[in-house]
Amino acid sequence: MRRALVLASASPRRRELLGKLGYEFTVEPSLFEESAKGLSARDTVLTFARGKAEEVFSRFPSALVLGADTVVEADGRILGKPKDGADARRMLRFLSGREHFVYTGVCLLSAEGRQEQVVKTKVEIAPLGEELIERYCASGSPLDKAGAYGIQDLSPFVRCEEGGYENVMGLPAREVDAMLKRAFGGCKC
Repeated sequence: MRRALVLASASPRRRELLGKLGYEFTVEPSLFEESAKGLSARDTVLTFARGKAEEVFSRFPSALVLGADTVVEADGRILGKPKDGADARRMLRFLSGREHFVYTGVCLLSAEGRQEQVVKTKVEIAPLGEELIERYCASGSPLDKAGAYGIQDLSPFVRCEEGGYENVMGLPAREVDAMLKRAFGGCKC
């Protein structure tokens, strides 16, 4: 009997990226409460990914559970999801014309153990005009994204210099695929 794979995330982008890898899975959003004052961006995403995976694994102990978390870091500031439209506009103004890093932590839990990884992507956003920021924020799209932007939404203005496009979307596809292949013994079961 094949072991079930559970994605511990409600993110439609993570669901889409995991689906493109060809794995069958179910979605079970985690109830983990995020709190990580004083942690680095790397430690934040790893702590949150692990916490999400552990919370869902406690409910599905015979499954493989994949947790993930993404933050943006610029000039030593960690940007998660904006609280509201005003916060999203503030974040976008801050990132406009600036280089920053996107960190995604992933944690795969099973009864046999845990695999974890953090992927860092260097990103540059071109200067964004006030009209574009206002129009984008009015769409509501920034509210569920770290740093208040989706690379797929602002692709003409965003360039990845190091790391992967999928990582900026919220799931480092190659790394997750390698983790799952190890857990499934080399097959996409």
